[in-house]
Amino acid sequence: MMGRFPLPLNVQLLNGGDLARLLTEFMYHDSAGPTVRVPAGFETDFASVRPLRNIAVGLLALSLVIGWFLPMLGAAVGTAGYGALALYASVVGYGHAAATIHDRLYATGELSRYWSDRVFYHALRSSGVARWRAWLMYAGVRIGGHWRYNKQ
Repeated sequence: MMGRFPLPLNVQLLNGGDLARLLTEFMYHDSAGPTVRVPAGFETDFASVRPLRNIAVGLLALSLVIGWFLPMLGAAVGTAGYGALALYASVVGYGHAAATIHDRLYATGELSRYWSDRVFYHALRSSGVARWRAWLMYAGVRIGGHWRYNKQ
């Protein structure tokens, strides 16, 4: 069961590319659920993976400092940093259309958080994102999305 995007995603990048503003209306029709409309002017940060990159960089830097005094602990922290970096690289730049729909659902609260996340997964798959990558991104919003759901 796949959904569809009947309109193209048309955005203007803002703030050095950290944000985007929709220039035209955008929508997604989920074959298992609702049609989600995003009005022109809505701002999105697409998939919010920047914190994961910051965690990776922080862990790698910390591993260098710790490694001077406790090499085994430094290596363990560095390994965690490389793991976070690999996870970041696996998801960054994918699913802009789905992430825009998800950001709108989170901003409005028109669907429950659970269903907003399900629509996100369906939209990722509908836009051609590989099942494993869509699952990683879905797991990310299920784990950390409560911080952003319906917060204006």
